[in-house]
Amino acid sequence: MLREMYLGTGTVHGGYLDEAAARGIEIEPVINVRAQPAGRVEQPAFEHMVGLLLERISAAGPYDGVVLDLHGAMVTDNEEDAEGAIIDRVRQLVGPEMPLVVTLDLHANITREMAGKADCLIGYDTYPHVDMNERGREAISILEQIISGQVSPCQAFRQLPLMTMPPMQCTLRQPMQGLIEELHVLEEDPAVVTATIAMGFPFADISDAGVTVLVTTNGDAELAESRADELAERVWGLRDDLQPELTTIEEAMRFADEEADGLVIVADGSDNPGGGAPCDGTIALAAMISADFQSGVVGVLYDPETAARAHEVGLGGEAEFEIGGKTDSFHGSPVVTNARVTRLGDGRFTFGGPMRRGCPGDLGAMAVLSIGGVEVVIGSRRMQLLDTEMLRIVGVEPSGKRLLVVKSAVHFRADVGPWASTIFDADTPGIHRPDFSCFDYQHVRRPIYPLDPEVGQGNSVGRAD
Repeated sequence: MLREMYLGTGTVHGGYLDEAAARGIEIEPVINVRAQPAGRVEQPAFEHMVGLLLERISAAGPYDGVVLDLHGAMVTDNEEDAEGAIIDRVRQLVGPEMPLVVTLDLHANITREMAGKADCLIGYDTYPHVDMNERGREAISILEQIISGQVSPCQAFRQLPLMTMPPMQCTLRQPMQGLIEELHVLEEDPAVVTATIAMGFPFADISDAGVTVLVTTNGDAELAESRADELAERVWGLRDDLQPELTTIEEAMRFADEEADGLVIVADGSDNPGGGAPCDGTIALAAMISADFQSGVVGVLYDPETAARAHEVGLGGEAEFEIGGKTDSFHGSPVVTNARVTRLGDGRFTFGGPMRRGCPGDLGAMAVLSIGGVEVVIGSRRMQLLDTEMLRIVGVEPSGKRLLVVKSAVHFRADVGPWASTIFDADTPGIHRPDFSCFDYQHVRRPIYPLDPEVGQGNSVGRAD
């Protein structure tokens, strides 16, 4: 089932399967578990899933190596470093000599436990994550080389006293674009097996949240350490450039009216479900309706109640709706307004953009409601807008609009972003707001920049590794 689901897709599992097939390697997928980001994972659920993983690894034997696709920022009731716990338990199962390679998200809060228990950690090089298949292929290639004795991995780990927010972690803009280019130059050295810059997940209040770098060489510990130092220093030198600038929805509307020469996209990252937000925030929608903005779209807003009511009202019908704001009080109140149902759909689609290309998607019952010149795209499943198909399946074409508010921080840039003439990072409230002043951290290691500005006064990184 997993083989049929992921073979040839733009995913890490797709990369595992594709590269194994190309190399004539027999590979046995054992489990794939995923969920939309939210709070801590309940410990019984975690134990159940890890138990299944270990049982299936045992049942798949004999084997020559193991590859794990983990995110890297999961926290459970009892485990700050949940992925570190997974790697440790797999290592205990397979023994110290079994080659173990792990792929991680660019947002991983990588810990010493993770680096110490795995032979090689490989993080994504892109955000939006358009290189997932490529990283999966790389993992299989490295695993085969370890098994065959061609590579003896020597991994250096550096944890910087630095946290960054999602908008400037984007590798389609500077300074991240340049950093990744330098990373790739580093990897051209035949002695370097792979290298990773992980920007971390700043919304997890844990000791190890933040930026890390890894360099893995072929048996050369001194080279790994020196290259890791150089890479860490380079990232540290850009610490101020990695902090975002935010724009209000009012300023974005003014710009769209007076200055824009095409579609303006506002990334409502504070309500990004990809980072755990509810995806039903109404601040931007309410402002656009109040301003009587014309040719504007907000989407995809999670509101199964409103979607169901729209299906009851029927296509072309008008009624009073209570839109959004149903999850909490942090992202705006419900918008109570008369609206016309202009589109309905079942929410099923196939990802067509570079992220998850070829995979099936399902937003549940969908509706498009028109309120004056503003359209709001409603879905019944919480998912960030990262693919144009998520709009097109209900007849919304981005190229024909003036202002599009997306429930996403960065991933939309891969497929929806190219339609824009200008992109703003929204200054809206929410639990995923990219502003450190909004959070009262209790467990993050200190001192750390920018929570402690004095750390940034020196020229050299005071790493915590």
